[in-house]
Amino acid sequence: MNQPHDVHAPVAKQLALLGMGLYGAFAAVSAAAQVAHMRQPILTETTTKISDHVWEIEGFPNIAIVVGSRATLVVDTGLGPKNGDTVARAASRLAPGNSKLFLTTTHFHPEHADGEPGFPAGTILIRDTVQQQEMETHGQQMLDMFRGMSAQNKELLAGVVLRTPDITFGQEATLDLGGGVTARLLWFGGAHTKGDELTLIEPDHTLISGDVVQNKTIPFIYGDGGTPTSWLAVLDKIAALNVAHVLPDHSEPGDGSLVAAEHDLISEIRTQALALKRQGVPADVAGTRISAELKKRHPDWGTTDASGFVKNVYDDPADPQ
Repeated sequence: MNQPHDVHAPVAKQLALLGMGLYGAFAAVSAAAQVAHMRQPILTETTTKISDHVWEIEGFPNIAIVVGSRATLVVDTGLGPKNGDTVARAASRLAPGNSKLFLTTTHFHPEHADGEPGFPAGTILIRDTVQQQEMETHGQQMLDMFRGMSAQNKELLAGVVLRTPDITFGQEATLDLGGGVTARLLWFGGAHTKGDELTLIEPDHTLISGDVVQNKTIPFIYGDGGTPTSWLAVLDKIAALNVAHVLPDHSEPGDGSLVAAEHDLISEIRTQALALKRQGVPADVAGTRISAELKKRHPDWGTTDASGFVKNVYDDPADPQ
């Protein structure tokens, strides 16, 4: 699903020109990795069933639509109102009789949240408090940055004004969608961002994982998001959920084994990076070495550039100095 693109250098240069200030070099590296996963940003109404009550629209990002007997939940919006409108139409088609539509977002980045204005009036927007704080602090910066990436992005994001959620929550909120279908909206801590939100659908045992659990994808931490150690702590909490299905936002869906695979990948990179750090190897050199080793082990992955994440390990205050 993820296609490699040679975008790292031009995107980093573009970010420097945009003067991202607060995010600095981290933003350049992480956003470049994010763009490397971009495919065609225009979503369609085509859906694929993931589990009994969960459907996916594959794209940038993957969208989840959860259908109960009374209400529907959409997770993520697509980039801009045009995509949001497409997603809302698909949700309505899957559940034409449902009178209530909930919308939540895995994190505050534009392809996940900035299609909200395309949803119909009366849509109930809900997200965790930490994510909303990030939106208020960095949301406009991110919006401006994405607008500057291409003419298409500028068109898709024209006139977008972000609204305040109808509901915010601390660590968990539960939505009863009817017919025995519930959605647990969870904040377990920082990973890709500080406010990463997870959604667990029951009785399907399906996890909508955002960037926290991916499939054959190198992890990256955006700006002042989480840390490698906090990401591992989040994964430990997810493991206790014993999920059967995982729908990531930028890679292929899979079964519950993706959770352990994500934990193993991050632990492997962290262990190798800390060993090189103790030997006095500079972070950039360590990143190159570890990325090369990952490429040998995973030649089928779209990218194995772990240099940004290795720097996160070197800078993690929770790790041995």
